[in-house]
Amino acid sequence: MTQLTDLTLAGARDALRAGETTAAELTDAHLTAIEGAGALNAFVHHTPDIACDQAKAADARIKAGDAPAMCGIPIGVKDLFCTKGVASQAGSRILEGFKPEYESTITSQLFDAGAVMLGKLNMDEFAMGSSNETSTYGNAVNPWKAGNSDAALTPGGSSGGSAAAVAARLCLAALGTDTGGSIRQPAAFTGITGIKPTYGRCSRWGVVAFASSLDQAGPMTRNVRDAAIMLTAMSGHDPKDSTSADLAVPDFEAMLTGDIKGQTIGIPKEYRMDGMPEEIEALWQNGIAMLRDAGADIRDISLPHTKYALPAYYVIAPAEASSNLARYDGVRFGHRADIGQGDGITEMYEKTRAEGFGDEVQRRVMVGTYVLSAGFYDAYYNRARKVRTLIKKDFESVFADGIDAILTPATPSAAFELGANFSPIEMYLNDVFTVTVNLAGLPGVAVPTGQNARGLPLGLQLIGKPWQEGELLNVAQCLEDRAGFVAQPSKWW
Repeated sequence: MTQLTDLTLAGARDALRAGETTAAELTDAHLTAIEGAGALNAFVHHTPDIACDQAKAADARIKAGDAPAMCGIPIGVKDLFCTKGVASQAGSRILEGFKPEYESTITSQLFDAGAVMLGKLNMDEFAMGSSNETSTYGNAVNPWKAGNSDAALTPGGSSGGSAAAVAARLCLAALGTDTGGSIRQPAAFTGITGIKPTYGRCSRWGVVAFASSLDQAGPMTRNVRDAAIMLTAMSGHDPKDSTSADLAVPDFEAMLTGDIKGQTIGIPKEYRMDGMPEEIEALWQNGIAMLRDAGADIRDISLPHTKYALPAYYVIAPAEASSNLARYDGVRFGHRADIGQGDGITEMYEKTRAEGFGDEVQRRVMVGTYVLSAGFYDAYYNRARKVRTLIKKDFESVFADGIDAILTPATPSAAFELGANFSPIEMYLNDVFTVTVNLAGLPGVAVPTGQNARGLPLGLQLIGKPWQEGELLNVAQCLEDRAGFVAQPSKWW
């Protein structure tokens, strides 16, 4: 049998049901792999005792014939999800020592389905970043290397720990969140699959908020089938989340036929950016050819307001962040600064936030507070909201005109070196292909489809209609089948 850590989620499910292995054996194999992968800094809070207890319970369910698809599957949980009795810091010093007395809805659903939590995963602080370099735990490291170089590469952000853990075979799947590309960009950088569902498909309750109108959780997995299985278990209406949609959850895996004959795939001209690397353009053209060969009609489309997406996003997201992060004051939980004699409550707030928040979080909070201030609210925030509406209408128009899915690059480059001296603006440009999907509330999936000249993985993005994750994943399955991406990072850690 295949080495346990090399199984896909679907393969592990089938092996468990066939009695070829047990959840305890599967869990132990992954815990051993995690112990030997400290150099990746992917897991930041280890929960082996919880994992072993959950695996034991999963084996009992499997033996009794009561085994949902996720039963016995070892997963990693991004540190943004609140997990009862387990440190949940959102990658930030300001939440140091915080152990929630409650469980997020999504982790509850997965644990109810029998999933096994191996631990909590590294991430950019409060999910603000594209390279996993803003974390209080230090950088997560991509398991891939470029050519003969030993330079450490970013796994992407903010779900960098999740991406690194799945790519390095430390867990069968991982939870990520996506506010502007934080599932899809790391997935592309590490050669795995990641889907951001439609806004409202998965509950946000118990997930530490960054930008509440943009945040959405999703699975990060080895392949499309695994993503479909995990997304089915994660989805569903939650009365505790006012933005959660009261819609039936289809069996996404059952919708994977790989047949897209007669479907129409849109290619947006606005995504052909000035200075786009030739390897990204070539990857895109290969993807177009694959879908055409599979029987899809390819049509050029226009999404005219795309050029305003990045500036609109970097007004709306910081504005919502400045509001959400105002609750971290050092009074009820988390880090509190030492205050001097004569200091009052205001000085305590100021010192606590200065010590607790990192530079990038402080930058975004200040930007957000500025654009929400009385003199600039209409000039920036309201204008950005109007642009967001126009971006959403662009997508509605092309979908109404017969487009079934849209194919774009996932990232403007392959993974870059950690410590690269990017300005904040240059770093924000990593989200150029992904933020429109969040602004419009649409589902988007990144699929690994090739490698660059130095052997690093590259991914393409598919964008679908709202609530049609099953149809979108089916197109992704077709792309995965045609691309035949099977490359893995060579073990060096």
